[in-house]
Amino acid sequence: MSKRALKRQLREGAFDAGQFEGDDKIRRLPLDRGGWSPLAHNHNNEGEREQGYLKTIKAKSPGQEKLIKAIDDKNLVVALGPAGTGKTYLAIAKAVEALEAGRVGRIVLSRPAVEAGESIGFLPGDAEDKLAPYLRPLYDALSDRLSMKRVRGLMSEGAIEIAPIGFMRGRTLNNAFVVIDEAQNCTYMQLKMLLTRLGWHSTMVVTGDPNQSDLLPELSGLGPVAERLEALSNIAVVRLADKDIVRHPLVADMLSVL
Repeated sequence: MSKRALKRQLREGAFDAGQFEGDDKIRRLPLDRGGWSPLAHNHNNEGEREQGYLKTIKAKSPGQEKLIKAIDDKNLVVALGPAGTGKTYLAIAKAVEALEAGRVGRIVLSRPAVEAGESIGFLPGDAEDKLAPYLRPLYDALSDRLSMKRVRGLMSEGAIEIAPIGFMRGRTLNNAFVVIDEAQNCTYMQLKMLLTRLGWHSTMVVTGDPNQSDLLPELSGLGPVAERLEALSNIAVVRLADKDIVRHPLVADMLSVL
């Protein structure tokens, strides 16, 4: 990514430089102890932890435990579930863990460039600038696992690549950890193309919520693809539920009635 794009993302709030000050292993994140926190309501009853954020992940629900185990055990995982269940965050966290441990040589993150019900109009700049709003959720999750300096360095080296779905055709992804996010906005043929990109010594995690597609219901291919892959024993399809939501509890309440 160009320096100009990184500076623009920092300026517009995609990254908070102050959050990455200090040691690269431990970071201090702001925490409002007066509000609801998943740390204080996790299923292990561990209570609220210190603000010191270690770069390790722990499941906050049985569904998340199942997803983490599936990623550890299988080379292809499909994670389905409503908003707030940690699908994308856990996938990217495991990707960073694999890269740091030397189990893969690069991380490839991809999602469809689909507008969520409204047009954002013409965007200035080069291809990276135009695609940045669509890919920003991936930058957010990634920057929460690595220091700002490390993110810049890995992206400049090519060890981390963030690309829209349209840039994936014709590639073979060897020795990589691949995360396909918002897959409910992919058609059946797009998902078939993406799944067949998987190369040697690679892991792929496909995340999405079939009930929250920005495509017409008959165009989204995530549901049919997951049903067919579920019959294969060497592929994991993990279905998260409302009880796995780790955002504010109102999210689960709203999704039960909306």
